[in-house]
Amino acid sequence: MTTATHDHFLGHPKGLYVCFLTEMWERFAFYGMKTLLFLYLVKHHMFDDASGYLLLGTYAGLAYALPLIGGMLADRYLGMRKAVVMGAILLVLGQLGMAVIGEPATKLADGSIQRDATAVQIMYLSLALIALGVGYLKPNISTIVGRLYAERDPKRESGFTIFYMGINLGAMASSLVCAWVAREFGYGYGFGLAGALMLVGLVNFVLGQKYFRGVAEASDAGAAQQPFFGISIGNWIYLGTAVALAVIWQLLQMKVSFGPLNRLMGGHEVTATELVAFVMGVGLLGWLIQFTTKQCSKVEAQRMWVLFTLTAVSALFWGLYEQSYGAWVAVAERATDLSVLNTRLYTWDAGATTFFGGFFVVLCSPLFAALWPILDRKGINPSTPMKFAIALVFCGLAFGALAYGCANPGDAGKMSAWWLVLAYLLLVFGEMALSPIGLSMVTTLSVARVVGLMMGAWFLFSAFGEMIAGRLSTFASIQPEANGTYSVAKSLSVYGSFFTNMMWIGIGAGVLLALVAPLLRRGMHIGAEAK
Repeated sequence: MTTATHDHFLGHPKGLYVCFLTEMWERFAFYGMKTLLFLYLVKHHMFDDASGYLLLGTYAGLAYALPLIGGMLADRYLGMRKAVVMGAILLVLGQLGMAVIGEPATKLADGSIQRDATAVQIMYLSLALIALGVGYLKPNISTIVGRLYAERDPKRESGFTIFYMGINLGAMASSLVCAWVAREFGYGYGFGLAGALMLVGLVNFVLGQKYFRGVAEASDAGAAQQPFFGISIGNWIYLGTAVALAVIWQLLQMKVSFGPLNRLMGGHEVTATELVAFVMGVGLLGWLIQFTTKQCSKVEAQRMWVLFTLTAVSALFWGLYEQSYGAWVAVAERATDLSVLNTRLYTWDAGATTFFGGFFVVLCSPLFAALWPILDRKGINPSTPMKFAIALVFCGLAFGALAYGCANPGDAGKMSAWWLVLAYLLLVFGEMALSPIGLSMVTTLSVARVVGLMMGAWFLFSAFGEMIAGRLSTFASIQPEANGTYSVAKSLSVYGSFFTNMMWIGIGAGVLLALVAPLLRRGMHIGAEAK
């Protein structure tokens, strides 16, 4: 792997900070929009809870599935730098498109919902643009960060933790700012702000690309120029992107009716995006079997299978974690006393509560970046599999805090917002033990020539997590009363039961993973972890 050795700042390559700022603004745009999306769907377009959760899960899932393809195209043809630029352009267009919200939906006398059809179609098209943009940008900017360091550089995990802090600075700021703008001026302005700041991220990347010193280019510089039926492969990729946009636009709206599978999914139809992601997952598994048996040494194969196993485990973590943009927002809106958080400077609403996730990551990132090297020097640094197990347990405990809060409402008859704050803190403890560690794990365990593809695989399983989250959230769906309001007592009962079930899933999975962690550790064949 080529490694940049020039232009360091505070002990890290300057290219890290270019990626840090680009990803910060991209995540501001992505999470600013995501913060608003569920409430926008159910309040402005009058989607029911289940439909809102499923669209949120399948759209975000598709956004994380497409990096599998984006990473592969960058590895072979485009290079990481060009892929990030193209992804950023698509994201700007999609985020600005979300600003076209049209007229609010109305409920007719017969109970049917009348929506602004043009605005709804623009929304689906914008979501498709964003999903494609994430597909090109997300795996490749992470791969660039990995390539800025030597394979065994002890600063690699710290570099990824710093990079991860940039992600969450954007997420943290967007939750407060976009929620406030949407509340004061309307959803369109909140979405529009996200698009404008994504443009800032694009400009930052273009101006700072000189600091990558060649590590962000394709391994074969001439591959994209090779002709195929008289057209260069690079141009075929751009044409294919346009076709994919049209297909994804429709996929987001399509559902498949198949009795047994629908019953398995809680009575809801299967979305076309879920089927696409499933096929991609099967294809990835088939490729991995072929690759590890025919093109890898024994050690490489074992490392790849450990990587795949832990990547699959991450899907469950994200399936629980992403409830924070679905059921957690819903309980904050309908059954939480947010007034305890209010100050003279800021009045809290449900969307703004997602701020605490990014806030605690930013607060904890320097601590965790320092913690792992300290534990390593003392010989007690948990292995990567054990860190994943710890992450799942903390995720379960976060739901336990919410379940307790729902069962013990305050004087206002609602759950205190402080239980939500505690839940975010516990969730972030888990996140810090899994997400930045996972990004580093991909670049460390993967065979070098397929690292972009495996980074895409990491995000594909994040996609499965998003879709799992959407499906799980449907079990927390609540129908409004006749007057359109939601019963607080009913909400606390439904959400409390749901959070309790999620708690046991997280804790149970963490304990099981801890039991097999020593076996996985040996299969990694890295330094002390090979013992």
